[in-house]
Amino acid sequence: MNETEEARGGSESAAGHGPERQAAGGQPHDIRAVGAPKRPLLHFLHRYPAAAPAIVLIIAVAVFQFLNPRLLRAQTISLMLQQLAVLGCLSIGQTVIMLTAGIDLSVGAVMIVTQMIMAELSITVGLPAWVALVIGLGFGAVAGGINGGLAAYIGLPPFIVTLGTLGVFTAIGLFLSAGTTIFFPNPSNLLLWTGNVVAFGNFHVTTGVFLMILLYLIVAYMLARTAWGRHVYAVGGSPEASQLAGIRVRSLLMSVYLLSGVLYGIGAWIQIGRVGNASTNISANLNLDSITAVVIGGTSLFGGRGVVIGTLVGAMIVQVFETGLALAGVQSFYLQFAEGLLVIGAVAIDHWIRALSTGSGRA
Repeated sequence: MNETEEARGGSESAAGHGPERQAAGGQPHDIRAVGAPKRPLLHFLHRYPAAAPAIVLIIAVAVFQFLNPRLLRAQTISLMLQQLAVLGCLSIGQTVIMLTAGIDLSVGAVMIVTQMIMAELSITVGLPAWVALVIGLGFGAVAGGINGGLAAYIGLPPFIVTLGTLGVFTAIGLFLSAGTTIFFPNPSNLLLWTGNVVAFGNFHVTTGVFLMILLYLIVAYMLARTAWGRHVYAVGGSPEASQLAGIRVRSLLMSVYLLSGVLYGIGAWIQIGRVGNASTNISANLNLDSITAVVIGGTSLFGGRGVVIGTLVGAMIVQVFETGLALAGVQSFYLQFAEGLLVIGAVAIDHWIRALSTGSGRA
């Protein structure tokens, strides 16, 4: 091996592209060799982030089914899937942002403004539905671009940026709605397409559910099989190292927020189809629910670890808790209590995994 190849090999090992990573004392160690024999649970959870939420989902379904056998009836499952479509779509965008160690608190506000724009242009202005849809998705991209521009190019913390735009977009949505609900008199309107029902025996699923599943498959492929996806994980793990490796960190972050904005716009489309109207009277917990679904789904708040399939499982957990508690006759504030405990538990597990992986935790 010549000197150039030796240098390249050493650089790759130091950057963490192979199994060896640099220890705190400067000596490389193999995390698989250390973690697998001594900490098999850590190794399993680190390799399969969706495993833990899948176990939680199974336990939650079993408990709530025991409390009320109606949970697994076809009618109840159909309703849960239809409600899941909106939260699931929004959570995809939240996942991609969190993978870069960011967060978006303006999810629900962007979705509300987008659906009001779509409805106003289609019903009040009279534009073709497909034009209103495209413009609405375009606004979602612009909203994401504003968040991304402030975070990536100005250098403001994503938490502060999206907290500010949460207020801005909420005010815009209230202005556009003027306190009214916009209904769609024509059931064949394209904006209502996501609410079309497809029956499988006693199960009734809307086309919005299929659209959500398609989006999960597309984004999962992008993250796992493309250079863009690998760069997302790299930037989330270490922006500085990614910059030194030649990744255009700012451009990547901008693309992440733009994609998320479009996904919020699609979530608005699914919401219109599900309820048949556009209104600002939507759950105020969408922001918290999307963050809860992502964190419970195994995505690290510190970035660089997680999968969107885990987010889908996390969204299912949120929906099962919401429906299960409602069927059990429990007051709604207990749902927020349960979600809070789940988030704390998920973050604690993530912190434990990170601490042990870096050797800073106890064996």
